[in-house]
Amino acid sequence: MNEIIRHLLYSDAGSALNNYALLAFRVLLAFELFRVHGMKKFRLQNGQKEHVPNPLHLPDKLNGLVATFADTVVPFLMALGLFTRLAILPTISVTAIGYFFVHRKDSPEVRDVPYMYTLSLLLLLILGPGNYSIDVQFLYHLF
Repeated sequence: MNEIIRHLLYSDAGSALNNYALLAFRVLLAFELFRVHGMKKFRLQNGQKEHVPNPLHLPDKLNGLVATFADTVVPFLMALGLFTRLAILPTISVTAIGYFFVHRKDSPEVRDVPYMYTLSLLLLLILGPGNYSIDVQFLYHLF
């Protein structure tokens, strides 16, 4: 079990420069995700909260909770590099569903946003957060 946890937490991009690049990529992606999509969850437009599409027909509260978690909490975990690979799974799900279901008939310009988020998050899932993260600096050494 410890070996699985170590594998999930360990991430080294091979050099200090690569690890700094991964840190910058992770933090900037998290900032943009929260700024653009997370902040919508707190704003009212025309007296109403943001409408979250529900193409999987989940219970409305569950659908809203997953979308809110993916756009508000996950960016902070991602920026810190805390349980990064596990934390980004809900956001990958939300963005991939947005691309494949919600925006499937939209123009390429509209589909581009969930596509790019999904690809970026998949890259982080594969590479991990890099050496400059809480996962590697603290948690990896506990296991």
